[in-house]
Amino acid sequence: MKKILIALHGDEVSPRFDLTREAWIGSIHDGEIVRRRNVVLPQASSEGLCHLAVTEDVDALVCGGIEDEFYQYLHWKRITVYDNVIGPLEHVVQAYIDGTLKAGAVLIEGGPSCHGGNTGVNA
Repeated sequence: MKKILIALHGDEVSPRFDLTREAWIGSIHDGEIVRRRNVVLPQASSEGLCHLAVTEDVDALVCGGIEDEFYQYLHWKRITVYDNVIGPLEHVVQAYIDGTLKAGAVLIEGGPSCHGGNTGVNA
């Protein structure tokens, strides 16, 4: 089972990690989401989001832009970071399940790496 955390802004990947106040956490097993929940942080904070990722023992984290110090920290904690991702939650989750999610993916309708289109091409 894999656990993924996606930094959210509404129903899409948050464009900035440090301004994220909500996260989606899902557990995926055999290509299916077996558990999901949204977590609202009391305030936007890179440290708070890193703490959430570590305490939830996630395997992967998806976000927009992230400062290098936090990227390196998460990498050091053995969390795979998919940064600079653009797209709605459902497309990002499906790309992760399909194994096509990559850093820099643009998963919007008509985007260069939209799910169902030419996935896996970095923008």
